[in-house]
Amino acid sequence: MQQWMIYGANGYTGTLVAREAKKQGLSPVLAGRNRAAVSKLATELGLEYRIFDLRNAAAAVAGLESMSAVAHCAGPFSATSQPMIDACLANHCHYLDITGEIDVFVEAQARHADAVAADIVICPGVGFDVIPTDCVAATLKAELPDADRLALGFDTRSGFSPGTAKTSVEGLKMGGKIREKDKIRSVPLAWQSREIDFGNGSKFAVTIPWGDIATAWYTTGIDNIEVFIPMAPSAAARLRKLDKLRPLLGLPPVQALLKRMAGKRVKGPDVHQREKARTYVWGEAQNRAGKKVTARIETANGYDVTVHGVLMAIKHVLETENAPGYFTPSRLMGARCVERLPGSGNMTVSQQ
Repeated sequence: MQQWMIYGANGYTGTLVAREAKKQGLSPVLAGRNRAAVSKLATELGLEYRIFDLRNAAAAVAGLESMSAVAHCAGPFSATSQPMIDACLANHCHYLDITGEIDVFVEAQARHADAVAADIVICPGVGFDVIPTDCVAATLKAELPDADRLALGFDTRSGFSPGTAKTSVEGLKMGGKIREKDKIRSVPLAWQSREIDFGNGSKFAVTIPWGDIATAWYTTGIDNIEVFIPMAPSAAARLRKLDKLRPLLGLPPVQALLKRMAGKRVKGPDVHQREKARTYVWGEAQNRAGKKVTARIETANGYDVTVHGVLMAIKHVLETENAPGYFTPSRLMGARCVERLPGSGNMTVSQQ
């Protein structure tokens, strides 16, 4: 296999990807800006490593020299995605990441022509964000081609890693997001609610600003999209009250404090916690005539989906003749690619 890199290999998720890659007999180059942590992991796993900071454009370009693909695992991706994509374009290196940030997807979509010119694939979201829901969206579009509304959602107890917690803090200032009439619209936190059976019984659920607000539109062309997670009504009420404080939560000193607290308090679930945390993914498409189609799939916990999703995507771009450009996971690897991940069941589809 050609050379490839895990950037952010010393982070919670990056370390999981590196360990599983080694277990599978793969030899990624580990990279990041923390020399002590990256070199320690590389020495333990017997892998090559490189140290560079994405804030230094020249160093990033040099750091990716000879790489055919990078699995970018260092968030928040609002700060790190574009410099890494720039370095990938300069090196004709395929770009994959594990973001779930809507704006990052939109910015990546805007680099399609650049990716074509550089003959590379740009495919953000090759983890739990957003492989399962993207596959559900693609399947529903195939089942109901004239759908004009799409609702997606998931029920998981996978827990937070430090990076995910920091990204969530950053997201508080942005509020909620939906897609309405082909436009991404800002809405209050926990804006809409409904009862949903994700595959494990009916639950009260509310809208969240998940990456599919950007990616599912690219996958399906459906103009109205919402994403839901289960939440206790009391918690949803608190979140709606918190929405009024968003101007305060967005202040740089407040953001910095909350991120420091998240980094110190959140360690990420251990292997036993991950093994117990199954995930239920749901979607519903509807056309103008009122016809509805529902799809569901059960997967492993979010972190295992991410680890194996990254490695599936890496193998795909290195072993398959791909047309260059921007892709969503389902458009790159197939509408049912989630079923190939360890711990995933088969997707079920039903009409209402």
